[in-house]
Amino acid sequence: MIQWVSLGTGPRPVPQPVSTPLVWAAAFAGAMALVAVLNALVGTDRPGLALTGLSLLSALLGVYARFTAAPGTAALCWLFLNGFAIPPAGVLTWANPRDTFWLVCLLTAALAGTALARLLQARAAYRRLTTSVLPRTPEPGDWPWDG
Repeated sequence: MIQWVSLGTGPRPVPQPVSTPLVWAAAFAGAMALVAVLNALVGTDRPGLALTGLSLLSALLGVYARFTAAPGTAALCWLFLNGFAIPPAGVLTWANPRDTFWLVCLLTAALAGTALARLLQARAAYRRLTTSVLPRTPEPGDWPWDG
């Protein structure tokens, strides 16, 4: 009889990140919802608030993602920022200094979230690792009669 046994028997020291397509789907849905809520509450005349909200969303998604998901996350957030958070809504435009800055902000937020998560997970994994303490071997002067 064959019995399947998992090769990893102990707890994983560092959790696995979420798959990239799932992160991008969350970025798509989250950016769409965030921009819709911001447009309904404050209007399209405050892109700085939308940039801040989308940067926080990128950083939050970066916590659960791989580094390779950061450019796509930033691009999806930028598409919703550029397409629906600034007038005219539904039209993609490219204003070189502004949009470059927005893309850099969103990419930096996604990478910072991922880097922070990896550092905290590595620190937690390092703290979970225990070293075995060997019993103390007696040195020549450790016995009471060695004086």
